[in-house]
Amino acid sequence: MADAEADGGTSRDGQKRRRRVAGGRQHRHVVKVTPEEEGQLYSLALQYKVSVPKLLVDSALAGGAAEAATNASVRHEVIAQMFSTYRLLATIANNVNQMAKATNATGETQAEIVATLRKVREVADRIDAFVDELSGASS
Repeated sequence: MADAEADGGTSRDGQKRRRRVAGGRQHRHVVKVTPEEEGQLYSLALQYKVSVPKLLVDSALAGGAAEAATNASVRHEVIAQMFSTYRLLATIANNVNQMAKATNATGETQAEIVATLRKVREVADRIDAFVDELSGASS
């Protein structure tokens, strides 16, 4: 069984081993992960009956790197969108605060309050749509 393992056979735990290469493997990479990531990697490795290092190598060389780059690009876009939404909410909050201050000082409701509250609803709808879009993309 040891020969089968070394030549790309199956180990005792059912995991397929990588075949030997002439001269051995010259390079080694160390990857640190969180406990949650370790659990996900281990679970996937068990599912595909491979080791975690083989899972990482095969994933990266089979297009996983392109997928990771795409995910990084999407993540950057999400961050930019969320920052833009944050700035818009801060502006609206400032307007609502000014109107509340004026209303409290004069006792009269400001005319702009209806338009501002409408804008609050629009921003909330944008946030809901964005969250729905993210939820749909991850399913």
